[in-house]
Formats: sequence, structure tokens, C-alpha cells
Amino acid sequence: MRILIVKTTSMGDVVHALPAVSDIATMVPEARIDWMVERPFDAIVALHPSVYRVLPLAWRRWRKRLLQRDTWRQMGEFRRMLRTQRYDLVLDMQGLLKSALWARQAIGPVAGFDFRSAWEPLATLAYQQVARIPPEMHAIERCRRLAAHHLGYAMPGTPPRFNLRAPAASWRPAAARYAVLNPNASVDSKLWPQEDWITLAKWLLSLGMGVVVMWGSRAEEARAIAIQDEAGPGIELPPFLSITDAAGVLGRAQLVVGLDTGFTHLAAALGVATVGLYRDHDPAQVGVTGDGYHQSLGGIGQTPPASAVIGAAAKALASL
Repeated sequence: MRILIVKTTSMGDVVHALPAVSDIATMVPEARIDWMVERPFDAIVALHPSVYRVLPLAWRRWRKRLLQRDTWRQMGEFRRMLRTQRYDLVLDMQGLLKSALWARQAIGPVAGFDFRSAWEPLATLAYQQVARIPPEMHAIERCRRLAAHHLGYAMPGTPPRFNLRAPAASWRPAAARYAVLNPNASVDSKLWPQEDWITLAKWLLSLGMGVVVMWGSRAEEARAIAIQDEAGPGIELPPFLSITDAAGVLGRAQLVVGLDTGFTHLAAALGVATVGLYRDHDPAQVGVTGDGYHQSLGGIGQTPPASAVIGAAAKALASL
């Protein structure tokens, strides 16, 4: 049985869909699973042993250059490559117009959420099969239930399994035991106060641990440098890391504390003790989840105090 998963963005959403693939591999062992995903998140999908083929999409780049002939040539090449395989099921786990339209480019019946549970209800016009999956559920649960419904197996009663292994990284921290801090996010409404990150970093250093502060842009690097300057020796800033290298660093950490971003969710998925900090999303829907210790603090319009975060980090370290 050939199945195409369509979950293109963003990093955290891609991570949340991984347990559904683990379920499919267990419940439909004869299935061969392909996955359509936006670059560079294809590096995450490739870490799952049950994904047979990764189909990297470049829609984020293409949509900015739709007036260029080369863009249409590249989209045409991707569509032709996609249609070399006939699928028994094309499963859109995203429920957006963009994902539904790309799902329809594949050969095979397209399935997804129904009108009341898709994030963009018009996406359902592209589906031949739909399922009602309550939107208030955690994103991981929604993906698992969607797969179970459309593939006709009972929803597993087991916790979500990500089945990821940390890859090798080209950069490694100097400290053997280290924590990773992820103080950056795509929107300012997710940010946690800078002085609280410094307080947390100083506490971790007092335990004799190394501290790595992640960054991915010049503005984020400046924020990381400010933490390093204030917290003192022992803070390491890596060079710019690919997603594969970042996964290698995260996967070998003793603790990760981060905002509601893809790298924090990836750390939890790798089984690392993880504390997620939330200020503009409900953890009940997108809280960190994994095989190791995990706790989500805060919520919409809330700012977790530094004392609570340090308490959660202490529990996480005690669980090791």
C-alpha cells in the first residue's frame, strides 16, 4: 500500500505529525510511506525510519517568484516527479488551501479533515474523503486520529511514538553535560523576558553544566550574545547550524528549555528532557510531547515566572 503524507510546514507542525507515521507503520505494516514537506524541514522527516521517500517542496520560495518563468519550470518538474507514483491514499494532515492544492497534484484519492475541523475549510473542496477531528485536540492527537480514520484502524491506545534518533552533528559543545536554551521565535509575542533567560542561564551554570544558546538569524544571534555577555563564562554560542546539525546538538543535551518553536518540539521528540514556554498558544493544543520528561508552562497572554521555569528544569534534570 502506497501512502503520501502531506504536511509541509512549519517545523513544529511537521514534528507533531511524526507519531501518526509511527502508528501507520505499526498498524499497516505493508504500507510504504512517502512525505511531501517544505525544505528544509525534509531533514526532520528523513530522521523517521518508516518514511520511504521524502518529497521536498519549495513553495515558500516559489510563491515569492510566481512571475518568473524558472519558478513555473521548477514547479512543473516537482509535479512530474510527484506523479511518477500512484498512491492508494494521499493524506493531507495540514488542512490548508496550499497543502490541499499540492495534495491534488498527486495521483490518488485525497483525504483530510472535514469542513468544521480543517484550519482553512475551503481546503476540504479538494478532498474525496473527510473526517471530523475536533480542532481543540492536541495537534499530535489530531494527526493520529486522522490517519486512523482514513486508513481504517482503531486509534492506538499507546502514547505517541516519534521514533527519531539524533543524527551526528558537525559542531559539538565543549561541555560533556549541557543544557540548550532556545530564546528565539518567529514572532515577538512568543518571547520570554531577556532577564529571565539570563537568570535561568546563571542557575544552570551554578550546577556545573554547560549552556548552549541557539540562534538562527542575525537578530537572534544578537539576543544570544546578550545572554552570553550577562550570564558569564560557560555560555556557548554555536555557529549557524543546519536543521540536521541542530538536531544532533539537541538530541545529546541533558535539558532543553525553549519557546514554542520547532526546535523545542524537536528536542522533546528526540526524547530529551524539555521545558516549553508559552505566551500566545494553548499548551493543551501544541504543548511539548516526547518520551522523556516534558512540561509546558504558560499559555495565551501568560508569562511563566523564572522561578517556575527553574523549578520545572530542576524536575527535568532530576528525572535523568
